[in-house]
Amino acid sequence: MTIQHRYDPHRKWEPRQPGTGGGKTSAMIASLAAEGYDAVPAPFGHALVKEAKKNDRIVGLTADLAKYTDLHIFAKAFPDRFYQMGMAEQVMVSAAAGMAREGFIPFATTYAVFASRRAYDFIAMAIAEEYLPVKIVCALPGLTTGYGPSHQATEDLAIFRGLPNLTIVDPCDAIDVAEAVPAITAHPGPVYMRLPRGNVPSVIRKHCLDYKFELGKAKLLRDGSDALIISSGFMTMRALDAAVAMETEGTSVAVLHCPTIKPLDTETILAEAGKSRRLVVTAENHTVVGGLGEAVASTLLTNGVTPQFRMIGLPDQFLDAGALPSLHDRYGISTDAIIRQVRGWL
Repeated sequence: MTIQHRYDPHRKWEPRQPGTGGGKTSAMIASLAAEGYDAVPAPFGHALVKEAKKNDRIVGLTADLAKYTDLHIFAKAFPDRFYQMGMAEQVMVSAAAGMAREGFIPFATTYAVFASRRAYDFIAMAIAEEYLPVKIVCALPGLTTGYGPSHQATEDLAIFRGLPNLTIVDPCDAIDVAEAVPAITAHPGPVYMRLPRGNVPSVIRKHCLDYKFELGKAKLLRDGSDALIISSGFMTMRALDAAVAMETEGTSVAVLHCPTIKPLDTETILAEAGKSRRLVVTAENHTVVGGLGEAVASTLLTNGVTPQFRMIGLPDQFLDAGALPSLHDRYGISTDAIIRQVRGWL
């Protein structure tokens, strides 16, 4: 096995001039709304306020990131039900567990890297083992920031998939987010939800008018005879765009959206993957280790469904910092990269 070193002891480092070097900040944290779709501002924050008006047991906690997880909208509407816990994720989730024991439904927000890496043991012991209704909602999942490994939660699904009792949600767009909030509120147990924040594109109903988010359910957004892409998160948007583009060249691609990673909708996946001898591809904003791709592969193999199968996802390595469009193309999760890979496999 070859180990790749990020540090080169022989490299000569030139002094960086002020204001130069690296991608622009706007490109490193660019909203995914710049994809040709209408955008909805802060769908999570607005949906949580709407739900909290009907349910006075909902409270909001954040680890000094209310503005960056859209929880500031809830804080403004319900200041007496909002708790700023500071930069201490372990304290935040422990407090959320205590509130849940007292009958509240806490929504705790931070960045995905901090919940998965720093607070895992507290989530496991205080929340998941006790099956408490804490909803952990985290921004910057996968490669949705260009600020390097310290902020890129490329392995969060792998970390959390092995945790018993925890439901995992990876919504695609503003519709998914808004409809997921009441669904996870009603769910009696703990939930980890990846969060598209800020101006979030409204994608799915442009392709599938009757789509509705259902916890634990996958939905076929378009059918096709040559390939089936099984996707989650914003990769469903990319898969749909790729399918539309490939249709013009005579390639028919189906897209199955799986917004719930755990429990996986095995019944729908098996039914769609077993329909014909078409190529089956998973597409996820996560490392190819331990995420949607491996979950689908295990489901297919253990049930004797063996189509030609490939995975699109991030590589098993720490990723670079830089502008998101360049990083997405480099690591194979842009729309063009999906088209190149699927076309090559076909």
